[in-house]
Amino acid sequence: METLYERIRPERLQDLLDRFYTKVFFDSSIQHLFAEDQHELIKKKQFMFLSQFLGGPQLYAEEYGHPKMKLRHLPHAITTEAKDEWLRCMRESIDSMNFEEGLGDALYNCFPQVATHMVNR
Repeated sequence: METLYERIRPERLQDLLDRFYTKVFFDSSIQHLFAEDQHELIKKKQFMFLSQFLGGPQLYAEEYGHPKMKLRHLPHAITTEAKDEWLRCMRESIDSMNFEEGLGDALYNCFPQVATHMVNR
């Protein structure tokens, strides 16, 4: 059985993240969560994390160790509203990709539970 990573493929995952970060980096309600001088690093880390999260190579762990995502997000004030906006941007980005039947929904459904876990304020 193919993983989501295999079904999406690395180049489409990168395209998705480019679309997504074009939204969140300029979204007035959540852009403060993303240091302006770190945009390229943020995109790189997200690609590495999602690659392994979706069943691909362990890129993030190989370079940064265990993800410990809740701990790594603690310095950022993540509210329920910020989580909802992040998810909205992700949904729009996925929908703009025209993934084959069911793949966009399968991908999106990976995010709400994890995003809720990141809320810390």
